[in-house]
Order: sequence, then structure tokens, then C-alpha cells
Amino acid sequence: MAITAAQVKQLRDSTGAGMMDAKKALTENDGDMDAAVDWLRTKGLSKAAKKSDRTAAEGLVAVTIEGGKGVAVEVNAETDFVAKNGEFQSMVADIAKAALTVDDLEALKSADLGGKTVADTITDKIATIGENMSLRRLQHIEGDTLVSYVHNAAADGMGKIGVLVATKGGDEAFARQVAMHIAAANPASLVEADLDPAVVEKERQVQIDIARESGKPEQVIEKMIEGRMKKFLSEVTLLGQAFVVNPDLTVADAAKEAGAEITGFIRMEVGEGIVVEKEDFAAEVAKAAQG
Repeated sequence: MAITAAQVKQLRDSTGAGMMDAKKALTENDGDMDAAVDWLRTKGLSKAAKKSDRTAAEGLVAVTIEGGKGVAVEVNAETDFVAKNGEFQSMVADIAKAALTVDDLEALKSADLGGKTVADTITDKIATIGENMSLRRLQHIEGDTLVSYVHNAAADGMGKIGVLVATKGGDEAFARQVAMHIAAANPASLVEADLDPAVVEKERQVQIDIARESGKPEQVIEKMIEGRMKKFLSEVTLLGQAFVVNPDLTVADAAKEAGAEITGFIRMEVGEGIVVEKEDFAAEVAKAAQG
């Protein structure tokens, strides 16, 4: 049967496929629009598979709050260019909203997003945008008062660094200052008890080795280690850090003055912990030319 330009346009608009791909899909399926969509989706899945080995270390972190619950999600892409794409941003915002209804990352991948799972939505977007993407992380927080902050926001509620802070007492203005502090200072935990014991022990061993290299007496070494560990813990725990708004106070002291108790926080930064393989420019161009 003859395929009309209107049919091709309709299929292109609904799938984001190229004109020739849309025409071929309709031709292969005798003008059946639903079958053509499935045909393109199969073709898109093939394209997506080819891109799945590419490192997706860019993207966006989105934070959202509803009632007494807040979530932060990280959705990665290969380039910062895609992170600025409105279509990608809209998908990330929808994923963040869906995250409010689930308990973990696997459940989020299976959650409904306009008739498709989140996982399928991302796979379809890989096919239409042409970059590898992945849903990497999800974290929840609850509290009496929740405040969010996004550093260098790319769009409402999303950017490179997203922070959520839970407090009791005080006001939202103080909580927002704390959120900005967390974005800048990147504390490892709220208090010492929340730190990974292995991290603390590793630092202690480093300080022991440094102190013993000094050749000082053992009792002096013990005091050196004690002082250095105290400094280390003040630098990596939120409540022990000097408050960026007023460095004369620790965050704990500032909270006390504000009549607030900080009960928890989330800080999520795009790509942290992802190892990106470096390529020279010529290799990068050659790889891009291969598709």
C-alpha cells in the first residue's frame, strides 16, 4: 500500500525516528501504525545495545520533596550536552516523581511512567537521543522539615549536585544554609558514629605511620595521633565542620543557635565514583565516526 507523508510525520512525531526509518517501518508493516512503532522500537533497542558499553558519567541529579519524604536520583548520560536537553530533563523530572512511590532502585526501574516502565523509558530515550544512559542511584530521606538545594541548577530541581536536609525546629532559611554548606563542604556523614569504621581505621593507620616517621617518643606520638584524628573527624562530619556561613562556629553550634536539630542529609553529585576511560582526541573522533 502507498505510504503517505502524513503517516510518516505522525510516526516520526510519536517516536522521534528519522524520516527514512519511519517510512521503512510503515512500508515493512503495510501502513500499520502500531506495528511500525514496535518495529522502530526493536530497531531502537538494537541501537541502544551498541551504545551500552559507553561510559555514562554525565547527566543530572534531581531532588524532590512531597510531604515529609524527599528523594534524590541520579540519571547518567555520556555528555553534558544531553544533560542540557529539555527532553532528557523532562524524563529525569518524571523519574524523580516516580521515585517518591518506591522503596529502592530496582522497584524504581519497574515503576510505571506513562504506560511504560522507567527502564523501558530510558532505553527508548537511548534510541532517540543516541547516547548511553542509566539510572544509577536513588536515596530517600524523611524528616519534620525537609529542604532541597541544587547547585548550578540546569532546570528546576535538578543539576550537578543535589542536596536534601532534614531538620527539627529552626526555620527553612537555616536549613537551606546548611544545604548549601553540604553542597560545598561535602561531609562524609552527619556524625562520627555514621562513618564507615574502615575509613576511620585507614586514616588512623596513616596518621600512626606519619607520626612514627617523626622519631618522637611513643607518648608524644599518641597525643599527635589523637589530635590529628580529632581534626580529621571534624573535617569529614557535618556537625563538626566549620559552618561556611560563619566559620567561627561549627555546624553543630550554628544549629544550636538557630534552635534546630539536623537529623539527616543526602548529598548526591553526578558521576562521583565513576571511572572514565580517557581517550586521545584522534581516537575519540574515530570512535564517533564508527557510530
